[in-house]
Amino acid sequence: MIRKGKTEDSMSEGINKYTFLFGFFIPLLLYACNSNILYTDSVSMADEEWTLENIPSFEPEITDTVSNNNIVFTLRTGSSYPFRNIYLFVSTTSPAGKTITDTLEFMLADDKGKWYGKGFGDVHELNLPFKTGVYFPTKGIYSFKVRHGMRNETLKGVYDIGIRIEKVKK
Repeated sequence: MIRKGKTEDSMSEGINKYTFLFGFFIPLLLYACNSNILYTDSVSMADEEWTLENIPSFEPEITDTVSNNNIVFTLRTGSSYPFRNIYLFVSTTSPAGKTITDTLEFMLADDKGKWYGKGFGDVHELNLPFKTGVYFPTKGIYSFKVRHGMRNETLKGVYDIGIRIEKVKK
């Protein structure tokens, strides 16, 4: 009896074609989905404690002076974080050297202690909108320095803080 069908060699050729297509198009698709992200970075806190002396600094190089952008901080805390809010002092310095400092308060949990954002186990991650629909007037390196503004000099339970700058989708 003669069987008609694919041989092992022709099957492996088909698998290799699909592997190639999968390996080529999936990263391309993922890049297209995230192409609006201009900059992202984060700073981890030693011993999961954020001290007043530890001032994370982010320095994105901006080349687009036309598009509107959103700037978002991402804060990851643990259950040992003692407050349901956080104050941040954010100093933004332009390439020309002009500095503006903003004082921000973000709620991290509700009245009953339920954390906002997403989390798994002990880790709670929350996106904190800083500026929306802004454009950068000058090309160059901008500096964002973030200091916590809480009464305690050391904040326990802070894993890291990050920043994301993304183009506003039209």
